[in-house]
Amino acid sequence: MDTRQWMSILLCFATALMLFVTFLSYRKRHLQVARTMIFVMLAASCYSLGYAFEILSTGLHGVKLSLQFEYLGIPFVSAFWLLLVIQFTGAAARYRRLLVIMIFVVPIATFFIHLTNDWHHLIYEEYVPNLNAAVPLFNTVKGPWYSIHAVYNYTILLFGILLFIPMYLRSLPIVRKQIIVLILGAAAPMLFNMAYMFSKVIDFTPFGFAVSGVVYAWGIFRFHLLRLTPLAFAKVFDTIRDGVVLLDYENQIINHNRAAEEVFPELGATKSFPAHGKDVLSACPDLLERISAVDSRDERFSFQRYQANRHKHYICSLSFIYDTGMAPIGKMLMFNDITEWMENEARLREKSQKLSQLNAFKDKLFTVVAHDIRDPIALLVSLTELLGEEPTDADIANAEVFQEIKRQVSSTFHLVDNLLDWYRSQNGEVAFRPLAWNLQQVVRQAMSLSGARAGMKQIQMREFVDETLTVSADKEMLDLILRNLLSNAIKFSGMGGTIEIGASLEGDLVRVSVRDNGAGIDEETSKLLRQEELFFKERGFANEGGKTRFGLVLTREFLRIHGGSLQFDSVHGEGTTFIFTLPSSASSGGAINDDGMGAEAHESHIG
Repeated sequence: MDTRQWMSILLCFATALMLFVTFLSYRKRHLQVARTMIFVMLAASCYSLGYAFEILSTGLHGVKLSLQFEYLGIPFVSAFWLLLVIQFTGAAARYRRLLVIMIFVVPIATFFIHLTNDWHHLIYEEYVPNLNAAVPLFNTVKGPWYSIHAVYNYTILLFGILLFIPMYLRSLPIVRKQIIVLILGAAAPMLFNMAYMFSKVIDFTPFGFAVSGVVYAWGIFRFHLLRLTPLAFAKVFDTIRDGVVLLDYENQIINHNRAAEEVFPELGATKSFPAHGKDVLSACPDLLERISAVDSRDERFSFQRYQANRHKHYICSLSFIYDTGMAPIGKMLMFNDITEWMENEARLREKSQKLSQLNAFKDKLFTVVAHDIRDPIALLVSLTELLGEEPTDADIANAEVFQEIKRQVSSTFHLVDNLLDWYRSQNGEVAFRPLAWNLQQVVRQAMSLSGARAGMKQIQMREFVDETLTVSADKEMLDLILRNLLSNAIKFSGMGGTIEIGASLEGDLVRVSVRDNGAGIDEETSKLLRQEELFFKERGFANEGGKTRFGLVLTREFLRIHGGSLQFDSVHGEGTTFIFTLPSSASSGGAINDDGMGAEAHESHIG
């Protein structure tokens, strides 16, 4: 096998290798950099394959035809490589279209000039047969445009390397390796071409592209060359809202993002990197000490700085960066600004403290006011009762006015009493002590206390409670429940009305009903009761005045404390039945408390 044949085989192998890189790039064609790499490798493949044809050619016509095929790629390889560098580094994003036009002016001109070279000989002036060697078959005398294109190629290479230098200094290790791969891939053909320029023997430039193919394939598989470009790394790095500072194994700062400059303005004032942390962060000795003292474990800690007339608070995380061999090669320091969160927390804590103070003051104020109102009203109730026992002739004349005053004072007293009981229950001040009680005795006691008021309206109160029924209840709460329900029934019953109290045992619960034949509850009030409104008003029967039915709300709450419930059934103009449930003491087996009341009567007629 002669020299021409084995050189052609090597060139075909180089072409196949570059087409393989083209295939790898095509698989990542959704990336702009990968698409440009496809054109770089295709142009280099045309150069390499065309040169193989040129070596195998036996005449001048075959050589010229092969050169035409080579020049499908020769003018454009460097241009596409520079475009790749621009996309890789993100340089001049605003002027990208103008740069592309400027880059490809010379390559396009070179292609058409070579296409018409026989007319003007600007690239190749003459083809001279090579009498001393078999390769190449013809030596070419270069024209002026060949020199122009050579200078253009070397300028492209130098400009691309200059674009890589600042990115290399600021990049992560993985990105630095990608940059080196791209530089080596472009430098190999240029070094072979420089050797040819000095030797003028055999042009081994196409073999340089074979080296490029090997380097690029190695970069794709080893360093993920086309998976995520440094530009994407840089964009992610710069757009992170947290401050990030990268340090090497000597605690030198090698890179940082924009957010880090807000934490440390000293970073923006530093002219070149890497820079030693002790020089840049000299104002933060505690932070430097922690960075230097950290061992192989990641750490989280708090950090504060006084900036812009305020204290800034940060949560910092210090993490190690490892190479592929899991050897630590640097550190990453991240700053998460929590100043606003800390200030909001402080404001919430201050407001919570003020709210607690106001709530305590309100509790004291409510208790004082409630007692100051309750005591004088209780005194008025006592005085009106004394005056009512010994009426004089003058009193008789004003009996109607006096009775109205007495009713209003008594009504107000019961309201304040209920309100104070409710307030204490809402603050957990009401003690719940359930015991077993004879329900009939408790009901008769409540009827006795309400008898005077019922007698004024000639209302008959009847009780139908079995003397054996017992309930587990708090005595004070049970008295209040019955008192409020009887008071409500008396109020809304007309003259000569009837109120009936019954009870029955249903499983573990005692079901108690209070029925009257009064005016009933209208639809609006019924709706309010079902909505569990805390405050509502309804005028009583015979112009008794608007009295807040707060007692019913309190009754419902006390029944819930017992585990019972309150229901009602009302027909307007016919009467209302309130039904509530209490747990039976029979299930708990408690002893029955006797409050001293008899149990011989099942019906009480008052009036």
